[in-house]
Amino acid sequence: MNQDWRTATGALPGAEQPGFDDARWGQATLPHAFNEKEAFARDIKKLSTGIIWYRKRITLPARAAGGRAFLEFEGVRQAAEVWVNGKSVALSENGAMAFGADITTALKPGENLIAVRVDNDWKYKERASGSGVQWNNDNFNVNYGGITKNVRLHLTGPVYQTLPLQAGLGTTGQYVWADGFDLAKRAATIHAETQVRNDSAAARTIGYRAEMRDREGRVVARFDGGSATLAPGETRTLAASARVGDLHFWAWGYGYLYTVTTSLMLDGKAIDSIDTRTGFRHTKFGEGRIELNGRAIQVHGYAQRTSNEWPAVGVSIPPWISDFSNALMVESGGNLVRWMHIAPSKQDVESADRVGLMQAMPAGDAESDTTGRRWEQRKEVMRQAIVYNRNNPSILFYEGGNENISDAHMAELKAIRDAFDPHGGRAIGSREMLESDVAEYGGEMLYVNKSGDIPMWAMEYSRDEGARAYRDHFTPPFHKDSPDYNRNQDSHAVQNVERWWDYYRVRPGTGKRVSSGGVNIIFSDSNTHYRGDNNYRRSGEVDAVRIPKEGFYAHKVMWSDWVDSVTPGTHIIGHWNYAPGTVKDVQVVSNGDAVELFLNGRSLGKGEKSSGFLFTWKGVAWAPGTLKAVASGKRSEASVETTGPAVALRLKPLVSPRGFVMDGADIALVDVEVVDARGRRVPTANDEIRFTLDGPAQWRGGIAQGDSSGNPRAEIASGPAEPTKPAGADQTTQYAGTAREEDNYVLSQALPVEGGVNRVLLRAGKAAGVVRVAATAEGLNPATVEILGVLPRAETGGLSSDFPEDHQPGLLTRGPTPAAQTYRTTRRTLLPVSTISGSNQAEAGRSTDDNELSRWASDGTQAGAWIEYGFGGDVTLSEIDLKLVGWRSRSYPLRITLDGKVIWEGETERQLGYAYLAFKPAKGRVLRIQQTGPVADRDAFGKVVELDTARKAGDTGADSVPAGWRLGIVEVDFHSPVR
Repeated sequence: MNQDWRTATGALPGAEQPGFDDARWGQATLPHAFNEKEAFARDIKKLSTGIIWYRKRITLPARAAGGRAFLEFEGVRQAAEVWVNGKSVALSENGAMAFGADITTALKPGENLIAVRVDNDWKYKERASGSGVQWNNDNFNVNYGGITKNVRLHLTGPVYQTLPLQAGLGTTGQYVWADGFDLAKRAATIHAETQVRNDSAAARTIGYRAEMRDREGRVVARFDGGSATLAPGETRTLAASARVGDLHFWAWGYGYLYTVTTSLMLDGKAIDSIDTRTGFRHTKFGEGRIELNGRAIQVHGYAQRTSNEWPAVGVSIPPWISDFSNALMVESGGNLVRWMHIAPSKQDVESADRVGLMQAMPAGDAESDTTGRRWEQRKEVMRQAIVYNRNNPSILFYEGGNENISDAHMAELKAIRDAFDPHGGRAIGSREMLESDVAEYGGEMLYVNKSGDIPMWAMEYSRDEGARAYRDHFTPPFHKDSPDYNRNQDSHAVQNVERWWDYYRVRPGTGKRVSSGGVNIIFSDSNTHYRGDNNYRRSGEVDAVRIPKEGFYAHKVMWSDWVDSVTPGTHIIGHWNYAPGTVKDVQVVSNGDAVELFLNGRSLGKGEKSSGFLFTWKGVAWAPGTLKAVASGKRSEASVETTGPAVALRLKPLVSPRGFVMDGADIALVDVEVVDARGRRVPTANDEIRFTLDGPAQWRGGIAQGDSSGNPRAEIASGPAEPTKPAGADQTTQYAGTAREEDNYVLSQALPVEGGVNRVLLRAGKAAGVVRVAATAEGLNPATVEILGVLPRAETGGLSSDFPEDHQPGLLTRGPTPAAQTYRTTRRTLLPVSTISGSNQAEAGRSTDDNELSRWASDGTQAGAWIEYGFGGDVTLSEIDLKLVGWRSRSYPLRITLDGKVIWEGETERQLGYAYLAFKPAKGRVLRIQQTGPVADRDAFGKVVELDTARKAGDTGADSVPAGWRLGIVEVDFHSPVR
C-alpha cells in the first residue's frame, strides 16, 4: 500500500474523517519522511519536527464472506494513530517496531479511507503513562518523521494464520527453525509452526501442510502436520516437521534462502497460505568462541546506526539500495553488523539475509539501564522485535542494551527470548556484561576482552573520524590529524589496522581465553552523534553515499577469512599523484609475511612490519610512475600509478535488477569521475561538477565537504570536547567543530568530486520515459548518461501485489561454509595450580579467574608488589598476556622470573586491554611477576570523553587502586609454543 498517499503537515483537525478535503495536499510514495531532504544537511538536533498527516483511498477486491483484514505498518517515527473511515484502529508510540491493526469491522463496501497522524516530537510522551521512550534520543536515533517503512494490507478468510505482530494484534505468526543438524551430511530436521485462529461461527477441522522450495523454486520437501479441529474463536499453534538432506546452509557471504510455504487445508484445498523466506544454519556460543555451521568465526564488521541513512532521502530507500549498501559491508570483509539502539528495519534485516551478513539486533535503548515504565517499554519492543524477526537466519545476537544492564533485567529479556524463539540458535546479551551469570555474550565499547566462557567481542572500536575529501597532508585540501581523532584517510586507515590487530592477535587458536573479535564504528558516515568538525559522523569506511575510503580496502585485506587471514591480499594506502619534491612515508596493508616495494621497477626494499598487517617505508621520495608492493609468503601484489592531468568527466548509472522503476520510490545512483586521457580516475581532483536533469525523476544529489552557498568555514573550533548530561541517565558528548552549519552540498546541483569521484541520487517519478543526466566542469570534457525508466505493475484499487524485495536475488559471493577448520592453533595456555602474592593474598586468585571485572592489587609497598604462580611441575613458557589495572594509562616496570631466572624485564605498553610479553621459550615450575618501580597515570590515547569514568572505561580498579608501588593484575594468561 505504498503508492498514492496524500500528505500534509500541521494539526489539521478533522483530517481523519473521509469527508475532509485533501485536494491541495502533496503526494507521497512510501516509505516517506516529511523532513527527509534535511538528511546530512542539518545537525540531528535541528531536524524539523511536527505533525504529519497521511491519507490514502483503497477499494478492496472481492473476498470470502466472514474474512478478515489486517494492516501491517513496518514502522513509523515517532508515534502514529491510524483511522479507517474515521474509526480509530491503532495507536503506535514506540517509533521503533512494526505494528498491526485489525480493520475488518471498520471497512465498508467500495472505497475506504485510511488516515494516519504521525507526531515526531523529540519529547513525545505516551498518552497512557506520560512517559517518553528512551530511544527517542537526539544523539543516537535520527528523527526522520513520518511513515518511514512499508505498509501492507493482509486479507484472509475466517480461518487464517496470524501475523507476527505483537503490537496491535498480539499474535505470533509463523516460526520456522531447524535442529538435529548433521553438518557433514548437510542434513537437518526442519520445523514449521503457525499460530492459527478460527474467527468463524462454527468449529472447523483443518489440515496443516508445509512445502519447502530452494532458491530456484524447486520443491525439496513437504511436511504433513495432520489435522485439527478449532472451536469458534479458538487460537492454536499447529506444527509440522521433516528430515531434509542436501541442504545449503546459510553462512557469511552465502545468503542461501529457502521459501517455506505453510498452508491451511480444507477439503483438500489450501484456504490460507503464507510464504516464509528463511535460511538454516547451526550456531554455538561457548569457550570464548562463536561457531557457525561447525566452524569458528571471529566477528569483524561494523556498529552501524540503525537509520543506515543516505543524504536527502534519509531512510526512505528501496530494497536494492539496502542490498547495495549491506553487500559492501561483506565485500570489505565485514561478517557482522551490530545495529545500534533500536531494531533494524525489516528491509535491512531481510537484506542481510540475502547478502550473507550476520546481525546483532537491539530492540530499543539509548545509553544506560533504566527502570519503571521505560524498562517495560524496552521489554515490549524486544518481544515485538523477536517475534517479527525470528525467522531471519542472519540474526545471531539479540542485544539487550547498548550499555550494561542488571542481571535481573538480562534474565527478563532472556525469558522473552526463550518464550518466543527457543530454537533459533541466537545468543542474547548486552554491551559489557563481563561478569554476568545470565548473558550469553558480552564485550566492551572500546577495549579488548578475552574469555574462555561466553564470547566477548568489542561493540564499538576504532572510533576516530576521517572525511573522504582529506586524502593526506600532502594533498589538497591539506589535512593533518587535529585533534587526534579528526584524521585524514591515510591516517584513518592506519588507525583501523592498529586497532584491529588488538583483537586479531588474541583470536581463536591463540589460547584458552580468546577474543571473539569486534565491530568498527561505523560503516557509512552517519547523521548521528558526530565528534569531528561536521554535523555528521565521518567514522565510516565508506562515505554517506557509500563510496569507499582507504579503510574499506585495509579491512578487505585483514578481514579476508573467518578467523585466520589466509586469502592473499595487499593494498597500498593512498595514491601516487604528488608535487615534485614530495617526500612521504608509504604504508601498505598486507597479510603476507614480508612486502617489498618497487618504484618504476626499482626496489625500495622491504617494509618495516607492525600491527600484524602494516608495512612502512619511511621518507620515500616521490617520482612519477608506478609504485608496486609485492608480498611474499601469502603472495599478492598491488600497485598505484601517477595519472595524467584531468581532461574529462565520466558518468556511470547504478540501478536495481529491474532497472529504474518509475514508482515514485525507486532510486538510481549516478557516479561521476574526473579522468585523464587514458580514462584513469584522477585521485587528486576536487573539481566542482554542475549537473542537469531531464525526464521523470527528482534530483536528490549527493554530499561533499563544504557549503553550497559558498560560506567560508571557521578557522578554529569554538571549544573542547565535553561530556554533557541531558535529562535522564543517558550521557552524551558534545564536540567543538568548524563546519556545523554547512549544508554539505545536500540537494545542490553543483557539488565537487572528492578524490576524483562522487555519487548522486535520483528519485524516480511516476511516468514512463528516459531520464538524462548531464555533467559539466570548467576545463573538462562533459558527460551525459541516459537511464530508461521502467513502469511497475499497475495497481488495482490502490493496492499492489508487486513487492520490490521479491526482485532481489540472494548473493552467494563467498561460497559455502569452509570445509576445514578456520584457524590454526598457534599457542597453548597453561593454568597455574597455585598463586602466592606479596600482599593481599586472599584476592590473588582473581588474577586468573576469567573475570575481567575482578582484580588483584598489591598493598602499595615496594616489598608487597609481587605475585607468584606455581604450575605443579616443569612447563615451557614463551608468552604472557597481562591485563593490568589502568591498562590505558599505566605503564608498569616489571621483572618476570621463572625459577629465579629473568625471562622478561622492561615496561609494559599502554594499550586497550592486554600487554603482550614474548620471550625466548623457558622451562620452569614457578613464575614470579615483580614490580620494579612506581607507576604514574598518563593516558596514551588522548582524552576519550565517552569513557570519562573507570566503569565506562572498563579500567577495572583504576578509580580505586592508586598509582605508585601497586601492582594490579586484572587477568593473566600463560602460553607455551605449540609443538
